[in-house]
Amino acid sequence: MLKTRVCELFGVQYPIVSAGMGGVASAELAAAVSAAGGLGTIGLAGVGREAIHNEVAAARRLTAKPLAANLIAPFLRPGVVETVAELPIQAVTFFWGDARQWADSISLLRGRSIKTIWQCGSAQEARWAREAGVDAVMAQGVEAGGHVRGVVTTLALVPEVRDAIGDLPLLAAGGIADGRGLAAVLALGADGAVFGTRFLAAAESAAHRQYKQRVVAADATATVHTTLFDIGWPDAPHRVLRTKVIDEWERAGRPQPGQRPGEGQTIAHWRLSQTDLPLVSYTVMPPLNGVAGDLEAMPLYAGQSCSLVREILPAAAIVRSIAAEARAVIEQRLAPLAR
Repeated sequence: MLKTRVCELFGVQYPIVSAGMGGVASAELAAAVSAAGGLGTIGLAGVGREAIHNEVAAARRLTAKPLAANLIAPFLRPGVVETVAELPIQAVTFFWGDARQWADSISLLRGRSIKTIWQCGSAQEARWAREAGVDAVMAQGVEAGGHVRGVVTTLALVPEVRDAIGDLPLLAAGGIADGRGLAAVLALGADGAVFGTRFLAAAESAAHRQYKQRVVAADATATVHTTLFDIGWPDAPHRVLRTKVIDEWERAGRPQPGQRPGEGQTIAHWRLSQTDLPLVSYTVMPPLNGVAGDLEAMPLYAGQSCSLVREILPAAAIVRSIAAEARAVIEQRLAPLAR
């Protein structure tokens, strides 16, 4: 068994949560993680109410197990939280900013028996989340891929946040890709772990296959913490794989937005149903299924844990592997040390 308070809080078998990666965390991926005993998260950042209904319905056609949704606070439109509150999900993760400004939304969701999680980059943000009344806090270290709120490593941040929030359930994120990482953050005081880059390379994720292959081939030294890809979300730090775009920008002397190489050029098209959406240089959109064009010019979000992601696997196999390895580490390595 590998049972923690996170399992009890969300009604899942394992304290394993897939990150709500924008665009990448599809209904199919979330459902596969949940069906395997973890908590799958659907990325709903910037998505309209009809699309929210459609994504959750798609996930529910695949599993009846607990599901979570991820919302990015700066992109919340009127009525979105109310829409989410009516859906058959068990949890909502919020990201970016001061949770106290969203206390009413947190209260609304909790009133509908939906658990709330606030993703934090610092101990102070975690304290604000506790004041806002969330059910759990997620502490994200700077090793994480995608958008990153804080500047502290997971190893240092998790125990600091644990001390800051008392006995509130705590999830750890950033740099975690296997059972060893899960066991490590449990030892630091977390009640579970969130996996982004590892599930980005799952068979069910909506990431373009070329993107997944780049992640599998990369190691931690290939990632860059930057604010470069900002069309759609300015001044928001993120971690990506190094690409020619970053190299060209650095060779040009790191010019400011508006003066960067190739600024404003269309680099790709995202064909979705009957829609053909042009994507310009420095877009925040990663290469997803249905995107055609210069994929290497797009942001390849990935955390430093990419060093541990060596193959594309079904999400269920990833969940089982993480759980089995964590149990083995605890039973075979850690428990004997206390005898």
